[in-house]
Amino acid sequence: MISSFEQPAFSPFADLYDILIPQDNFWRKLHDIDFSFIIDSLQDQYTLSYGRKAVDPIRLFKMILLKNHHKLSDRDLVHKCRVDMEMKFFLDYAPEETSLIDPSLLSKFRTMRLADTNVLDLLIAKTVEIALEKGVIASKNKLIVDATHTAARFQPVSIREELLNRCRDLRKSVYAHDETMHDRMPSKRKASNGIVEDVLEYCQEVVDVIESEKKYDALPNVQERMNYLKEAMEETQTELQYSKDQDAKVGHKSADSSFFGYKTHIAMTPERIVTAAKVTSGEKHDGKQLDELVEKSRENGIEVEAVIGDGAYSEKENLKKAGEEGYRLAAKLSASVRHGNRKNEDKFEYNKDAGMYVCKAGHMATRKARGGQKKAKSGSNTQHETYYFDVEKCKRCPLKEGCYKGTATKTYSVKIKDPIHTEQMDFMETEEYKELTKERYKIEAKNAELKERYGYGRSNGSGIESMKIQGAAAIFMSNMKRILKLEEEKIGGVRLKSEKEPS
Repeated sequence: MISSFEQPAFSPFADLYDILIPQDNFWRKLHDIDFSFIIDSLQDQYTLSYGRKAVDPIRLFKMILLKNHHKLSDRDLVHKCRVDMEMKFFLDYAPEETSLIDPSLLSKFRTMRLADTNVLDLLIAKTVEIALEKGVIASKNKLIVDATHTAARFQPVSIREELLNRCRDLRKSVYAHDETMHDRMPSKRKASNGIVEDVLEYCQEVVDVIESEKKYDALPNVQERMNYLKEAMEETQTELQYSKDQDAKVGHKSADSSFFGYKTHIAMTPERIVTAAKVTSGEKHDGKQLDELVEKSRENGIEVEAVIGDGAYSEKENLKKAGEEGYRLAAKLSASVRHGNRKNEDKFEYNKDAGMYVCKAGHMATRKARGGQKKAKSGSNTQHETYYFDVEKCKRCPLKEGCYKGTATKTYSVKIKDPIHTEQMDFMETEEYKELTKERYKIEAKNAELKERYGYGRSNGSGIESMKIQGAAAIFMSNMKRILKLEEEKIGGVRLKSEKEPS
């Protein structure tokens, strides 16, 4: 019932907080922030007039902030809150209070209350509002954008490992009925060399041995595991990977470095206040999120006149949108990112970290070569880059129909020049562009801060909703710490620094 939360009782020991927690303590300052917006956003998640009194959602939300900041499990967090006076003060518990919430309630709050709420946008909007009220954002017309990677909590299992795991479970179910089957099973030596094809052959031999014994046809336990193994054998043709986190995807940091997890696309001011963010699976293209980041930042009160980013944001559609929206896009233009008039644009996407194109099936080009002439005999520019794909993967690809025609090579060519890119190249030569790009390093520092100080290098749970809540808590804490530091400098008459170290 939301109409009456459990209220903190009067405590004769409340003065202890004034003795133990100094006025400049971060959690005391954060305690003074009005968190009533949490209740406003969760009105629809609670009943108005019946049921037992609900635990204050503000308290539960604050516990999530503490959990992410201290990297604790729900159970350990509740235990620590019983003995930590700083935490108790922040949560509005009396100093002598020992009867706290059950840890399972915090889990339910995350999965049932916050899951349907856009908590990431909500918290960022609140922190930007606070920053504007306190006057700590001096550069309200510039944004710096980038994406940071977060590894999934549950990493994928290779196809080989998955096949062997399922085959082992099948054999165990058979041995449970007849231990003499040990002697009839094929040798595992063949499957130990790391080659997937040999593992497939071994699994097929195991299946053949079991199917030759008709007595197992009537045993559901054996048949279920056999069908489960057969399914995995069939799916190896699509080169799938298995993971407990079905929302996470494989992304690429460079041509020879990949990760399995999520991306958080971030926009921030030069003062390092995050103004917008979006969490996606790991394979999503950075540049495709720019329009949404700019729109959210404007909704939060930022007057966007310039956006600073790396080469991933310099694609044609973003340059065109920047002109229409009236802001300058200071993003380095390279031949590889000039999309121009590409054929099959929906089938291939450019990965700026790897410097290669990736097909719809997730296969990355193995090499690239430049061809054509800047000024051919016809007078036109025929320069293009050709990307070469591994045809062995194409032969086994489930999406090869209409894409791979059985040729000796599979290539994809991209025209280099376009008028809008020429205009961007001219802009890149100006002093304005050079001054803007000097600010870009700040977002790299912000990404490092989120990972090192707030544990954002690895997700705490499974699924993209869990990742969004983790991102919301991390960015909220980072923004609030930055706002309070800038406010101290402003009150103390200290000129805002050039930001060479993360705060």
